[in-house]
Amino acid sequence: MTSTPPRPAATPAAALSAMDDLIAASMVGQQEMAQRLGLNVTDLTCFAYVLQAGENLLTAGELATRVQVTTGAVTGILNRLERAGYVTRRPDPQDRRRVRVAAEPTAVARVHALYQPYYDRLTALFGDYTPDEIAVLTDWFTRATTLAHTYRRELRLQHDTAP
Repeated sequence: MTSTPPRPAATPAAALSAMDDLIAASMVGQQEMAQRLGLNVTDLTCFAYVLQAGENLLTAGELATRVQVTTGAVTGILNRLERAGYVTRRPDPQDRRRVRVAAEPTAVARVHALYQPYYDRLTALFGDYTPDEIAVLTDWFTRATTLAHTYRRELRLQHDTAP
């Protein structure tokens, strides 16, 4: 990129509105992607975490923590993903009582075929930003994700302690 295109002025309220639009579009998009893959959104989200982990295979407990569900709930999710051909469970080499979750290559290919054109477009969009702007975006995404997880935990605690 040779020059930074001018950016429109924005306020925190405008940014929040734009974020709400992105979240809504993403939620609807994830639902459609999940349906195309024969999954529900929660199962697709879990599979995405399995993909993100790559060769560092997650345990069921680690997956439950990332998705913020109970280990019992993640067992049901893994059962569905395994039946649908998305994951296999492998014994943990350090602790045979634990299992690690591996993505099935054919499922990876299906998900990749569906998502890669979208990710290519997002990558091109990031190309319109300077490295410093991408650093700000990455920082914001990371901090906003932490904030969202924290707020969800707080809401659960309020609900769990309500009379």
